Order: sequence, then C-alpha cells, then structure tokens
Amino acid sequence: MSAETNAKPTAVPKSIIFVRRLISSVALWTIVLLSIFASNRLLSSFLFLLIMMTVAGLGLMEFYNLVRRRGLVCFKGWGIFGGLLLMGSTFFYTSGLFVGEKPPSGVNDFETSFLILFVLGLCIRQFLSKSNTAGILAISTTLFGLFYVPWLLNFIQKINFFPDVHGQYYVLYFILVTKFSDLGAYVTGSLIGKHKMIPRISPGKTWEGFGGAIVISTAVSVTYAHFMGARLVGMNLTHAIILGVILSCAAVVGDLIESLFKREAGVKDSGRFFPGIGGILDLMDSLLFNAPLMYLYLRHILT
Repeated sequence: MSAETNAKPTAVPKSIIFVRRLISSVALWTIVLLSIFASNRLLSSFLFLLIMMTVAGLGLMEFYNLVRRRGLVCFKGWGIFGGLLLMGSTFFYTSGLFVGEKPPSGVNDFETSFLILFVLGLCIRQFLSKSNTAGILAISTTLFGLFYVPWLLNFIQKINFFPDVHGQYYVLYFILVTKFSDLGAYVTGSLIGKHKMIPRISPGKTWEGFGGAIVISTAVSVTYAHFMGARLVGMNLTHAIILGVILSCAAVVGDLIESLFKREAGVKDSGRFFPGIGGILDLMDSLLFNAPLMYLYLRHILT
C-alpha cells in the first residue's frame, strides 16, 4: 500500500472546531433574532415559531438517536410529535395572536395540562405496543427527551411573549450572555487552563476556563444592560452581575450534561446536521438550561 493509503486523517484542531461551532451558532440565533425583531408582527411570530419547531424537532431526533445508540428503547415518533405539539400549542397560547394575552401563571397551567396528557398518551402507546416489553424504560426515555429539548427550549417563547416587557430584548440578552460564556471558557481554558474539571466527562474543560466564562459573560451582561437601558424592564447593575454569574455557570453545566449523554452513547457529536461541526444539540446545549433560569428571574425578580 502507498503511504497515502496508510495515512490517517488529520485531526481538526480544537480551535477550528470551536470557530465553526461559534459561527454556526451565531448564524442560527441571528436568524431567530431577526424573526423576533421583524417589523411585521404576524410574519415575525410565525417565522419565530417555524424556527423554534425546527430546532426542537431536530434536537429531539438527535437525543432519541443517542438513546438508541446507548442500547435503550424509546418511542421516537411519539416523542417528536409531542415535542412539536408542545412548541406549537404554547406559541398559540402565549403569542396573544388568537386567544389574547395570558399571564405567566395561565401559561404554566396550560403547559402542565399538556404534560399530563402526554404522559397518559405514552402509557396508551405502551399498551398498544406488541413487541416492547420495557415499558418503564421506553416511557422514561421518551418523557425525558421531551423535557430536555422542547420543554426547556419552550421557555424562549415564554420570554419572547412575556406580558408588559420587551421580551425580545431579554431573548437577545440571555443568548449573548450564554454564548460569550462559551467563548470565555474556551479562550481562557486554551490560554491558561491546567486544572481539569471533570475529565471523565469532558477532558477539555478546566476550572480556569470556568472562571473565564463567568468573567466574560458577566462583563457582557453589564455592558448590554447599560446600553439597553429601559428596554430591559427591571434590570439594573446588581441584577446584571447576578444574572451574568448565574447564566455563565448554568451554561457550563448544560454543556457538561450534553457531553455526558454523548459519552454514554459513544459518540463525539450529537448529530451531523452541520458537517464537521456536530448537531443541533451541540450548538444549543448551553442555552437549554439558561432559558428557564432567565424566565424565572424575569418573572419572579425583575417584574
């Protein structure tokens, strides 16, 4: 054999992988934000819904594929159908385009009712299964997928349509803080990172990088809050610092959680939606847990 045949593929440097993922993430969320800030409210709302449902559906598909690669069972089709239905029904309930503006408590009650019906539907799905004998496992993995992807992602809709505030500015805020947390962790970890956080889950993450994530995201939080001013209802310097720390910490945890799932499934990336980069979950893992944290802070502290 020739030397060319025996040669192993050259590994892509981590810096290039990070830049690719950052660009893809910026592109994805730029499209989301453009839909939010579009001048035509009806067009803006439906474009936003389309993007959110696409992200939720693809993310759920990747998660259930990880479950199956792990050798576990799940009701993939039912889970994806339920996730899309959850996203769509919450949009129609919260957007105010069809049923009028609803308070956050009403939205949460509506979502709870949906989840109860979804669990009941999972049980009926198991009743009708002729071959699956692992009902508890199938129901559990399917339900967890619904909670992990569309339910957490759904909080972005709740923020965007939050009554009596400019919700779109808070959506932009938490995305910026979260993504700069990723950037701060990578740059600081690459430059001075020596002490590993949890090497059995993610060998590349360091405590120095974690500190860098907090500093950078908090600086972005304070800067954005300063320039947005009254557009961020209830925000001040103290809240900006607290949120910067909270969101940066949660972003790192969210990234570690997805790394745990991938390691158990024996894969490097959650999918191949972006060639050479990874899947939808790889791009939004740090955002999933930050969306509900931002919503809860907005609802119970800022307003």
